[in-house]
Amino acid sequence: MLTVCSCLAQTTKQEYLKRIDVIEQNIQKYFVAGERGLYLENIGKHEKPFSYLWPLCALIQAKNETEGLKKNSGMQPVIKAIDQYYTTAPPAPSYQSYIEKSSRFYDDNQWIAIAYLNAYTRTKKKIYFNKAKEIYTWLLTGYDNKTGGGLYWKEDEKTSKNTCSNGPNILVSLELYKATKEKKYLDTALLVYNWTNKNLRRKDGIFYDAINVSSLKIDSAAYTYNTGTMLESNVVLYQITKDVKYLHEAKLIATAAKKRFYKNGKLPDHYWFNAVLLRGYLALYAVEKDASRLKFFIDDADRVWNDERDERNLLGREADKTLLLQAGILEIYARLATLNLTKS
Repeated sequence: MLTVCSCLAQTTKQEYLKRIDVIEQNIQKYFVAGERGLYLENIGKHEKPFSYLWPLCALIQAKNETEGLKKNSGMQPVIKAIDQYYTTAPPAPSYQSYIEKSSRFYDDNQWIAIAYLNAYTRTKKKIYFNKAKEIYTWLLTGYDNKTGGGLYWKEDEKTSKNTCSNGPNILVSLELYKATKEKKYLDTALLVYNWTNKNLRRKDGIFYDAINVSSLKIDSAAYTYNTGTMLESNVVLYQITKDVKYLHEAKLIATAAKKRFYKNGKLPDHYWFNAVLLRGYLALYAVEKDASRLKFFIDDADRVWNDERDERNLLGREADKTLLLQAGILEIYARLATLNLTKS
């Protein structure tokens, strides 16, 4: 592991591990609900008795990271919960947004597939690959040629095509290609990559939120996670193809993202969105080995722990703490602990 000076790394691996333990204990204490092993969306008044699928999409990725650190089976309780959202409804099996009959979101399923493919890479357990491949079959049903291509966001309301349902689809396709070397996956990744860049990329390398299918109007909101998936996609495409244009694009996006999102010494409040952005930066770090790019992320992670933690050690600025944000910051600390850029 690379060791760098204290001007960069503010926190040791052991300190990150302590934070991880606290957050995991709090998730167990405050968010696990009932004998079925389901979770709560938030602390306080709930819209539903149990959480929507989205927070579990964040938690399963965080648990993949902590499982790798701790060499435990931390993913299994979350998988048990996610399995209760599974549906075999046509056109193909996937996961719905709630435990009862409900809408299916392409991005929810993509996040789960990414986590399972990352777990497959780490463990070589075929069950993870098989689950991800099944999800992928359903994901492809969300693609059509309206607006020139791209995947919808929501199955039963095909009104928009979003960066959040296209960027992660590129990553799912690329991970399947890496696992199988089947060209169809790389072809799909490039198809979606090219569409997303054509329709949703700003000139500076930041990505818009969505395009309306009917009006072609762009939702110009910019979120860290949308830029994060496209940053990571470019790095992985460079690793696969060795075409330096993807590396150049990744560096451009990384520079633009810091400029756009890191304001007054802080990132936006949505820790999980930021965790997805961090994935992109860490992918780039693996290629260019420029640890200085990560300083603002390390500093922000420390700021969150110091300034946005309540007396119960729950994280977040909102009064009713959410599972989504606990999972997001858990992933950030786990990834930084794994990176191990320590001052010691």
